[in-house]
Amino acid sequence: MIAVLAAQPGFATPPASHTRDRKVVAKPRPKAVPAEDVTEDPEPMRSEAANRMIAWVTAAHDNGTLPYVVIDKPTATLFLFSAKGEFQGYAPVLLGVGIGDDSSPGVGAKNLAEIGPAERTTPAGRFVAKFGKALGRQRVLWVDYTNSVALHAVITTHKSEHRVERLLSPTPDDNRISFGCINVGTGFYTKKLRPLLQRKGGVVYILPDTKSLDEVFPRVRLLPYLTGLASE
Repeated sequence: MIAVLAAQPGFATPPASHTRDRKVVAKPRPKAVPAEDVTEDPEPMRSEAANRMIAWVTAAHDNGTLPYVVIDKPTATLFLFSAKGEFQGYAPVLLGVGIGDDSSPGVGAKNLAEIGPAERTTPAGRFVAKFGKALGRQRVLWVDYTNSVALHAVITTHKSEHRVERLLSPTPDDNRISFGCINVGTGFYTKKLRPLLQRKGGVVYILPDTKSLDEVFPRVRLLPYLTGLASE
């Protein structure tokens, strides 16, 4: 589920009838539903890919002066960090129903009815994300504006999708449901993520589910070298 940004500096706003998620938020306005998903565990279990990615961002200072988010697609988990690399928490996420690490060409300009299941992917990569307005006066964190991919609180426009239940289930196997947007529990979004990123935005790293980590993030290969320098 993705919304469409109103005119904002630095973004070219496409015509109102063309983006794939504009239809979803147009009517009725989605309502965020509370989900008890906020965890305070300072030492969460992470995949090897997530550990490598986080270690590389820390060693390379790739986030610059911005807070950052690492989204591990295979485990459907989001990890949140301050600009200084301080761990802020983690939460389950919902992702695009399509398996794949690239957005189909032109998918951001399509109507929902024109987008097939295989095109509903959450792309992997590094994105500089900023908050912006969407239809219905909703503000979302735009991750990939061109392809209409945003990060926002879970919504329940279509009750049959059981999005909150999917977030709260113990397995990531049912977390593929959106058109490409990233949904996170309302509690985590409002208490953790939005306050941290709302002023300057942040860097979002989305890990792949079909490609290798090194293929999407080639510079991660430098981690042993960077770690060695730091220890000298």
